[in-house]
Amino acid sequence: MAATALDVLCVGHASYDLVFEVAAHPKADEKTVADSLLACGGGPAANAAVQAARLGCLSGFCGYLGADLYGDAHLQELIKAGVNVELVVRGSMPTPLSAIIVKPDGARSLINYKGETKALFAEALDLSAARAKVFLFDGHEPYLSRRLLELDVGRTPSVLDGGSWHPGTEQLLPLVDYPVCSEKFAAQFAGGPEAALARLAENHPAALVTLGERGLIWRRGAEQGRLPAPPGIAAVDSTGAGDAFHGAFAAGLAAGLPWLALLRFASAAGALCCTRLGARPGLPFTAEVEALLAAWPAV
Repeated sequence: MAATALDVLCVGHASYDLVFEVAAHPKADEKTVADSLLACGGGPAANAAVQAARLGCLSGFCGYLGADLYGDAHLQELIKAGVNVELVVRGSMPTPLSAIIVKPDGARSLINYKGETKALFAEALDLSAARAKVFLFDGHEPYLSRRLLELDVGRTPSVLDGGSWHPGTEQLLPLVDYPVCSEKFAAQFAGGPEAALARLAENHPAALVTLGERGLIWRRGAEQGRLPAPPGIAAVDSTGAGDAFHGAFAAGLAAGLPWLALLRFASAAGALCCTRLGARPGLPFTAEVEALLAAWPAV
Protein backbone atom coordinates (compact mmCIF):
# COMPACT_ATOMS: atom_id res chain seq x y z
CA MET A 1 0.00 0.00 0.00
CA ALA A 2 1.26 3.46 -0.83
CA ALA A 3 1.87 5.65 2.20
CA THR A 4 -1.40 7.48 1.65
CA ALA A 5 -2.43 9.21 4.87
CA LEU A 6 -6.05 8.20 5.42
CA ASP A 7 -8.36 9.75 7.96
CA VAL A 8 -9.79 6.39 9.04
CA LEU A 9 -8.59 2.85 8.32
CA CYS A 10 -11.13 0.13 9.21
CA VAL A 11 -9.78 -3.39 9.71
CA GLY A 12 -12.04 -6.41 9.94
CA HIS A 13 -15.05 -8.12 8.45
CA ALA A 14 -16.70 -7.71 5.05
CA SER A 15 -19.70 -9.77 4.04
CA TYR A 16 -22.49 -9.67 1.50
CA ASP A 17 -25.96 -9.11 2.91
CA LEU A 18 -29.29 -10.47 1.70
CA VAL A 19 -31.99 -8.51 3.55
CA PHE A 20 -35.54 -9.90 3.49
CA GLU A 21 -38.41 -7.69 4.69
CA VAL A 22 -41.25 -9.76 6.22
CA ALA A 23 -44.51 -9.06 8.03
CA ALA A 24 -43.51 -11.42 10.86
CA HIS A 25 -40.60 -13.70 11.62
CA PRO A 26 -41.52 -17.26 10.66
CA LYS A 27 -42.09 -19.83 13.38
CA ALA A 28 -40.78 -23.39 13.32
CA ASP A 29 -41.82 -25.31 10.18
CA GLU A 30 -43.55 -22.19 8.85
CA LYS A 31 -43.00 -20.68 5.40
CA THR A 32 -43.31 -16.96 4.84
CA VAL A 33 -43.05 -14.62 1.84
CA ALA A 34 -40.75 -11.62 1.82
CA ASP A 35 -42.22 -8.26 0.84
CA SER A 36 -38.86 -7.06 -0.48
CA LEU A 37 -35.27 -8.18 -0.96
CA LEU A 38 -32.16 -6.02 -0.76
CA ALA A 39 -28.70 -7.30 -1.72
CA CYS A 40 -25.67 -5.21 -0.71
CA GLY A 41 -22.26 -5.24 0.93
CA GLY A 42 -22.07 -5.51 4.70
CA GLY A 43 -19.85 -6.33 7.65
CA PRO A 44 -18.95 -4.08 10.61
CA ALA A 45 -15.57 -2.76 9.44
CA ALA A 46 -16.58 -2.48 5.78
CA ASN A 47 -19.75 -0.59 6.73
CA ALA A 48 -17.77 1.68 9.05
CA ALA A 49 -15.39 2.51 6.19
CA VAL A 50 -18.30 3.46 3.95
CA GLN A 51 -19.87 5.49 6.76
CA ALA A 52 -16.64 7.44 7.27
CA ALA A 53 -16.42 8.09 3.52
CA ARG A 54 -20.01 9.38 3.43
CA LEU A 55 -19.06 11.80 6.18
CA GLY A 56 -16.27 13.27 4.07
CA CYS A 57 -13.33 11.22 5.34
CA LEU A 58 -10.56 9.60 3.37
CA SER A 59 -11.30 6.08 4.56
CA GLY A 60 -9.87 2.67 3.80
CA PHE A 61 -10.90 -0.93 4.38
CA CYS A 62 -8.48 -3.72 5.27
CA GLY A 63 -9.85 -7.26 5.17
CA TYR A 64 -10.90 -10.19 3.00
CA LEU A 65 -13.28 -10.67 0.07
CA GLY A 66 -13.58 -13.92 -1.84
CA ALA A 67 -12.81 -14.07 -5.54
CA ASP A 68 -16.47 -14.79 -6.23
CA LEU A 69 -19.64 -13.03 -7.36
CA TYR A 70 -20.38 -11.57 -3.92
CA GLY A 71 -16.80 -10.42 -3.41
CA ASP A 72 -16.76 -8.71 -6.82
CA ALA A 73 -20.02 -6.92 -6.10
CA HIS A 74 -18.86 -5.78 -2.67
CA LEU A 75 -15.49 -4.54 -3.92
CA GLN A 76 -17.20 -2.41 -6.56
CA GLU A 77 -19.50 -0.96 -3.87
CA LEU A 78 -16.53 0.06 -1.77
CA ILE A 79 -14.78 1.67 -4.73
CA LYS A 80 -17.95 3.53 -5.73
CA ALA A 81 -18.29 4.82 -2.16
CA GLY A 82 -14.77 6.26 -2.34
CA VAL A 83 -13.21 3.78 0.09
CA ASN A 84 -9.52 2.95 -0.41
CA VAL A 85 -9.30 -0.80 -1.17
CA GLU A 86 -5.53 -1.27 -1.51
CA LEU A 87 -5.54 -3.44 1.64
CA VAL A 88 -8.32 -5.78 0.50
CA VAL A 89 -7.18 -9.40 0.13
CA ARG A 90 -8.92 -11.60 -2.45
CA GLY A 91 -8.79 -15.40 -2.29
CA SER A 92 -10.45 -18.72 -3.08
CA MET A 93 -12.37 -18.97 0.21
CA PRO A 94 -15.96 -17.69 -0.07
CA THR A 95 -17.10 -14.19 0.76
CA PRO A 96 -19.05 -14.42 4.05
CA LEU A 97 -22.82 -14.11 3.63
CA SER A 98 -25.51 -12.77 5.95
CA ALA A 99 -29.25 -13.38 5.59
CA ILE A 100 -31.17 -10.74 7.54
CA ILE A 101 -34.91 -11.01 8.18
CA VAL A 102 -36.48 -7.68 9.13
CA LYS A 103 -39.97 -6.94 10.48
CA PRO A 104 -41.81 -3.62 9.91
CA ASP A 105 -40.97 -2.48 13.47
CA GLY A 106 -37.24 -2.81 12.76
CA ALA A 107 -36.72 -6.04 14.74
CA ARG A 108 -34.38 -8.41 12.94
CA SER A 109 -33.02 -11.94 12.85
CA LEU A 110 -29.66 -12.77 11.28
CA ILE A 111 -28.00 -15.84 9.81
CA ASN A 112 -24.26 -15.57 9.13
CA TYR A 113 -22.25 -17.97 6.97
CA LYS A 114 -18.46 -17.99 6.72
CA GLY A 115 -17.82 -21.54 5.59
CA GLU A 116 -14.09 -22.30 5.78
CA THR A 117 -13.11 -18.64 5.53
CA LYS A 118 -10.70 -17.84 8.36
CA ALA A 119 -9.04 -14.70 9.67
CA LEU A 120 -6.03 -13.61 7.62
CA PHE A 121 -2.52 -14.21 8.92
CA ALA A 122 -0.48 -11.17 9.94
CA GLU A 123 1.82 -11.76 6.95
CA ALA A 124 -1.04 -11.66 4.43
CA LEU A 125 -0.35 -7.96 3.81
CA ASP A 126 2.51 -5.52 4.02
CA LEU A 127 1.18 -3.01 6.54
CA SER A 128 4.41 -1.09 7.04
CA ALA A 129 3.22 1.91 5.03
CA ALA A 130 -0.35 2.01 6.35
CA ARG A 131 -1.12 5.44 7.79
CA ALA A 132 -4.30 6.95 9.22
CA LYS A 133 -5.44 9.48 11.79
CA VAL A 134 -7.62 6.78 13.41
CA PHE A 135 -7.67 2.98 13.27
CA LEU A 136 -10.95 1.11 13.75
CA PHE A 137 -11.02 -2.63 14.49
CA ASP A 138 -14.02 -4.97 14.72
CA GLY A 139 -12.02 -7.95 16.01
CA HIS A 140 -12.67 -10.21 13.01
CA GLU A 141 -9.12 -9.80 11.68
CA PRO A 142 -7.17 -10.01 14.96
CA TYR A 143 -3.80 -10.98 13.45
CA LEU A 144 -3.74 -8.13 10.94
CA SER A 145 -5.02 -5.75 13.61
CA ARG A 146 -2.33 -6.68 16.10
CA ARG A 147 0.35 -6.39 13.43
CA LEU A 148 -0.86 -2.92 12.48
CA LEU A 149 -0.73 -1.83 16.11
CA GLU A 150 2.78 -3.28 16.51
CA LEU A 151 3.98 -1.25 13.52
CA ASP A 152 2.26 1.92 14.71
CA VAL A 153 5.19 3.78 16.23
CA GLY A 154 3.22 7.06 16.18
CA ARG A 155 0.45 5.69 18.45
CA THR A 156 -2.52 6.35 16.21
CA PRO A 157 -5.77 6.61 18.21
CA SER A 158 -7.63 3.31 17.91
CA VAL A 159 -11.30 2.35 18.27
CA LEU A 160 -12.69 -1.11 18.99
CA ASP A 161 -16.11 -2.00 17.64
CA GLY A 162 -17.26 -4.19 20.53
CA GLY A 163 -20.39 -5.62 18.95
CA SER A 164 -19.98 -8.88 20.86
CA TRP A 165 -17.43 -10.61 23.08
CA HIS A 166 -15.46 -13.08 20.94
CA PRO A 167 -11.80 -14.13 20.67
CA GLY A 168 -10.95 -11.23 18.37
CA THR A 169 -12.41 -8.50 20.57
CA GLU A 170 -10.90 -10.19 23.62
CA GLN A 171 -7.42 -10.04 22.02
CA LEU A 172 -7.70 -6.41 20.91
CA LEU A 173 -9.47 -4.90 23.92
CA PRO A 174 -6.30 -4.32 25.99
CA LEU A 175 -4.54 -2.72 22.99
CA VAL A 176 -7.01 -0.03 21.89
CA ASP A 177 -7.75 3.45 23.18
CA TYR A 178 -11.52 3.67 22.75
CA PRO A 179 -13.70 0.59 23.33
CA VAL A 180 -17.11 1.43 21.87
CA CYS A 181 -19.30 -1.47 22.95
CA SER A 182 -22.84 -2.70 22.55
CA GLU A 183 -25.18 -3.74 25.33
CA LYS A 184 -24.69 -7.35 24.19
CA PHE A 185 -20.91 -7.02 24.59
CA ALA A 186 -21.40 -5.44 28.03
CA ALA A 187 -23.56 -8.36 29.19
CA GLN A 188 -21.07 -10.94 27.93
CA PHE A 189 -18.06 -9.06 29.27
CA ALA A 190 -19.23 -8.01 32.72
CA GLY A 191 -22.90 -8.86 33.22
CA GLY A 192 -24.35 -5.48 32.25
CA PRO A 193 -23.67 -1.96 30.92
CA GLU A 194 -22.70 -0.21 34.16
CA ALA A 195 -20.37 -2.98 35.31
CA ALA A 196 -18.78 -3.22 31.86
CA LEU A 197 -18.25 0.52 31.66
CA ALA A 198 -16.57 0.58 35.06
CA ARG A 199 -14.16 -2.19 34.04
CA LEU A 200 -13.43 -0.66 30.65
CA ALA A 201 -12.71 2.76 32.14
CA GLU A 202 -10.03 1.27 34.41
CA ASN A 203 -7.68 0.64 31.48
CA HIS A 204 -8.77 3.03 28.74
CA PRO A 205 -8.79 6.83 28.47
CA ALA A 206 -12.46 6.72 27.46
CA ALA A 207 -15.13 4.07 26.94
CA LEU A 208 -18.81 3.89 26.15
CA VAL A 209 -21.65 1.40 25.90
CA THR A 210 -24.45 1.96 23.40
CA LEU A 211 -27.97 1.06 24.50
CA GLY A 212 -30.01 1.31 21.29
CA GLU A 213 -33.09 3.49 21.64
CA ARG A 214 -32.03 4.24 25.24
CA GLY A 215 -28.95 6.13 24.08
CA LEU A 216 -25.54 5.45 25.61
CA ILE A 217 -23.45 5.73 28.77
CA TRP A 218 -19.83 6.87 28.84
CA ARG A 219 -16.77 7.49 30.98
CA ARG A 220 -13.77 9.65 30.15
CA GLY A 221 -11.17 10.04 32.84
CA ALA A 222 -12.96 11.27 35.96
CA GLU A 223 -16.03 12.30 33.96
CA GLN A 224 -19.03 10.15 33.14
CA GLY A 225 -22.49 10.66 31.72
CA ARG A 226 -25.47 9.44 29.75
CA LEU A 227 -26.63 10.62 26.34
CA PRO A 228 -30.20 9.90 25.22
CA ALA A 229 -30.91 8.75 21.68
CA PRO A 230 -31.94 11.41 19.17
CA PRO A 231 -35.71 12.01 19.27
CA GLY A 232 -38.22 11.45 16.49
CA ILE A 233 -36.58 8.44 14.85
CA ALA A 234 -39.02 6.05 13.15
CA ALA A 235 -37.07 2.76 13.07
CA VAL A 236 -37.42 0.63 9.96
CA ASP A 237 -34.37 -1.64 10.34
CA SER A 238 -31.73 -1.54 13.07
CA THR A 239 -29.22 -3.52 10.98
CA GLY A 240 -25.99 -1.55 10.74
CA ALA A 241 -26.83 1.08 13.35
CA GLY A 242 -23.78 0.07 15.37
CA ASP A 243 -21.58 0.12 12.27
CA ALA A 244 -22.80 3.63 11.45
CA PHE A 245 -22.10 4.73 15.03
CA HIS A 246 -18.57 3.32 14.97
CA GLY A 247 -17.76 4.75 11.55
CA ALA A 248 -19.03 8.19 12.57
CA PHE A 249 -17.21 7.99 15.92
CA ALA A 250 -13.94 7.27 14.11
CA ALA A 251 -14.63 10.03 11.57
CA GLY A 252 -15.41 12.54 14.31
CA LEU A 253 -12.34 11.49 16.26
CA ALA A 254 -10.19 12.01 13.16
CA ALA A 255 -11.76 15.47 12.73
CA GLY A 256 -10.93 16.41 16.33
CA LEU A 257 -14.50 16.91 17.54
CA PRO A 258 -14.91 17.72 21.26
CA TRP A 259 -16.02 14.72 23.32
CA LEU A 260 -19.73 15.48 23.76
CA ALA A 261 -20.04 16.71 20.18
CA LEU A 262 -18.36 13.46 19.08
CA LEU A 263 -20.92 11.37 20.98
CA ARG A 264 -23.83 13.32 19.49
CA PHE A 265 -22.35 13.06 15.99
CA ALA A 266 -21.98 9.27 16.22
CA SER A 267 -25.41 8.87 17.84
CA ALA A 268 -27.06 10.83 15.04
CA ALA A 269 -25.45 8.62 12.39
CA GLY A 270 -26.48 5.43 14.21
CA ALA A 271 -30.06 6.64 14.62
CA LEU A 272 -30.41 7.68 10.98
CA CYS A 273 -29.21 4.28 9.84
CA CYS A 274 -32.32 2.76 11.45
CA THR A 275 -34.64 4.77 9.18
CA ARG A 276 -33.91 2.74 6.01
CA LEU A 277 -33.94 -0.93 5.10
CA GLY A 278 -30.47 -2.49 5.07
CA ALA A 279 -27.25 -1.46 6.74
CA ARG A 280 -25.35 -0.15 3.72
CA PRO A 281 -28.21 1.93 2.22
CA GLY A 282 -28.96 3.29 5.70
CA LEU A 283 -25.52 4.80 6.31
CA PRO A 284 -26.18 8.57 6.29
CA PHE A 285 -24.34 11.42 4.60
CA THR A 286 -23.01 14.55 6.26
CA ALA A 287 -26.01 16.74 5.42
CA GLU A 288 -28.43 14.26 7.01
CA VAL A 289 -26.37 14.05 10.20
CA GLU A 290 -26.07 17.82 10.42
CA ALA A 291 -29.83 18.25 9.94
CA LEU A 292 -30.62 15.82 12.75
CA LEU A 293 -28.08 17.46 15.05
CA ALA A 294 -29.63 20.88 14.35
CA ALA A 295 -33.05 19.53 15.37
CA TRP A 296 -31.70 17.78 18.48
CA PRO A 297 -31.24 20.27 21.33
CA ALA A 298 -27.99 19.86 23.22
CA VAL A 299 -28.35 19.17 26.94
